[in-house]
Amino acid sequence: MSTVRSWLRGAGIAATALAAFLGSAGLGASQAQAQGTIKVGILHSLSGTMAISETTLKDVMLMLIEEQNKKGGLLGKKLEAVVVDPASNWPLFAEKAKELINVDHVAAVFGCWTSVSRKSVLPVFKETDNILFYPVQYEGEESERNVFYTGAAPNQQAIPAVDYLMANDKVKRWVLAGTDYVYPRTTNKILEAYLKSKGVAAEDIMINYTPFGHSDWQNIVAEIKKFGSAGKKTAVVSTINGDANVPFYKELGNQGIKATDIPVVAFSVGEEELAGIDTKPLVGHLAAWNYFESVKSPVNTAFIKTWHDFTKKPNRTTNDPMEAAYIGFNMWIKAVQKAGTVDQDKVIDALVGVAVPNLTGGLSTMMPNHHITKPVLIGEVKADGQFNVVWSTPGTVVANEWSPYLEGSKDLIADWRAPMSCGNFNVKTGKCGGAN
Repeated sequence: MSTVRSWLRGAGIAATALAAFLGSAGLGASQAQAQGTIKVGILHSLSGTMAISETTLKDVMLMLIEEQNKKGGLLGKKLEAVVVDPASNWPLFAEKAKELINVDHVAAVFGCWTSVSRKSVLPVFKETDNILFYPVQYEGEESERNVFYTGAAPNQQAIPAVDYLMANDKVKRWVLAGTDYVYPRTTNKILEAYLKSKGVAAEDIMINYTPFGHSDWQNIVAEIKKFGSAGKKTAVVSTINGDANVPFYKELGNQGIKATDIPVVAFSVGEEELAGIDTKPLVGHLAAWNYFESVKSPVNTAFIKTWHDFTKKPNRTTNDPMEAAYIGFNMWIKAVQKAGTVDQDKVIDALVGVAVPNLTGGLSTMMPNHHITKPVLIGEVKADGQFNVVWSTPGTVVANEWSPYLEGSKDLIADWRAPMSCGNFNVKTGKCGGAN
């Protein structure tokens, strides 16, 4: 923390007042450019229910910044990480984002996990014209000029997972179980519409939501078990987030639900979450991601070694959102070099079309909808907490930012290149502005 920054906060000067002054003075990008270092904001929960998932993303960003500084930094300057803790408190995400942009003058922010935290900060990034890299799978139905989505859209994770279970396990009944917030509800709305389009009856779809941090799973798992005893192959599609996954998976084991009986495919459980539980009863359950630590590629081997050296923990796992952070960071570096400046408007334009290596051995490209191309992988849980990849797409998949299965979205596209420069262009009306 800089001396000036310490003094300002110690003196109790309101960040909002300072923000108003800086905004009116137009100092955002020029201030970032003039600093002795280029500051990079890290906006992840280091406490609260989401710390189990987000702390690792803070650590990987620190590693990436350290590695870039070893290469000489960026534009002849060292990168400086500015870390804040929004503490799994969704309104606090917005306040911390303002602090990073208006007080610390960061050139870009890497952060958020839950969609509710991302939604909380969107107005901040639009008002300040700064850049957010969002590294986690999400529900789609969004494309903002100031946000670059490096996690999966539903067609890069949820839809392929359902297709896999239909084709390989002949699943006929579906439990859509999620944490009660934006991402699970919207994803399940898309999945419910998709399943019905495939001929699945309404009575063969069970939907359940629980609060963040939910710990008592006995009755819910019993209901899932009962729902799966109707003579049709049943699967659970899990959008349960954060530390609630630990008791959920423990209860599956307690009630003897094996992957051969009712497979669970998770969209928010990776190596990090499994590290805290006994995975032997969970062998064969699934996760759908765009990267697994067990992927064999030279770039992944090098990444894992760098991670172990940085953390000084040779057994610390990697996971999919880490890869998304890695891709987003490298895209930002390449775009800044291309633009020759950290000026946000110029970097935003430069990012479209940038391609960088992913960790599976291919390339990911930033598309005009501000989403990246990604391979889709499905892995089975192994006894050691790793995943055995059982299926993958032959190449990368372009994200559908708007779902073709929802009535209000199927006619929308996003393209942030001039002259369209629109995140919700309606191809039927020929207008920018959504479904109306």
